[in-house]
Amino acid sequence: MNVRADTPPAWLRERIAESLGGLAAYPDGRAARAAVAQRHALPVERVLLTAGAAEAFVLLARALKVRRPVVVHPQFTEPEAALRDAGHTVDRVLLREEDGFRLDAGAVPEDADLVVIGNPTNPTSVLHPAASIAELARPGRTLVVDEAFMDAVPGEREALSGRTDVPGLVVLRSLTKTWGLAGLRIGYVLAAPETVAELERAQPLWPVSTPALAAAEVCVSPRALAEAAHAAHRIAADRAHLVAGLREFASDGLCVAEPAEGPFVLVRLPRAAAVRGHLRGLGFAVRRGDTFPGLGEEWLRLAVRDRATVNRFLQALDRAVTLADR
Repeated sequence: MNVRADTPPAWLRERIAESLGGLAAYPDGRAARAAVAQRHALPVERVLLTAGAAEAFVLLARALKVRRPVVVHPQFTEPEAALRDAGHTVDRVLLREEDGFRLDAGAVPEDADLVVIGNPTNPTSVLHPAASIAELARPGRTLVVDEAFMDAVPGEREALSGRTDVPGLVVLRSLTKTWGLAGLRIGYVLAAPETVAELERAQPLWPVSTPALAAAEVCVSPRALAEAAHAAHRIAADRAHLVAGLREFASDGLCVAEPAEGPFVLVRLPRAAAVRGHLRGLGFAVRRGDTFPGLGEEWLRLAVRDRATVNRFLQALDRAVTLADR
């Protein structure tokens, strides 16, 4: 899902348009790679540019020699799908609603040599403490942290990007969500140089296009980072407004998974499938939850939008709940 509800900002569209003049040449990712490295205060050898975070999941599944991969759920389903497509048998650690979907490091098998977790987690919106995630590190284990939505968290607190003291750490970042660039496909991996080199060998030639590289370079500039930081605070305020409105539906059986820290909110409510269908008819699309391992058909994921849109959504939700009760 895109964090940004509208199109990319004008300055970003202009930079992408300017890059089209260089399409006759093969893509050169050196400037973008250096910009990402500088943004995280890392050497360039620790950065790998990818065609979105999704490509990174495929590279990890195919390039690394893995015996027992474990995915912590509920979370984005693509990491497990990529591992299974690569022929791996995947174990799941299911976090529980009664624990607030918080990480239990002790639930991860000791012999797991690849562990994947999202932070903040899609769809639960849980922000795990960086220290708790770091506890998962072991000699011989690759610890993959999907931070695709971390720049929507004010101050990026609990981020592990930029850390070099956690053994086996691999951090994935996406630039498509905050900037509305899902169609351009740009993300990156932060990891030890030997891991980056191994993943890079598995990439096809020129995996990231010239326009995507131009976007990557400008999206990690000081101007862009300041704009993203401002947007993160706005998202937090809009999320609080959404959650406050959702609490008014408690008498209808609706329960919000809290605390929510990402640009989306997970809710449980009776007749969720019917409510979702009625919402669609009223002009609002919400994400079903039963396709996320560990969740059932009573769960829905709601995107955080601006206050005016949230107010219209809450009115539509009231109508949808009434229709579902008939």
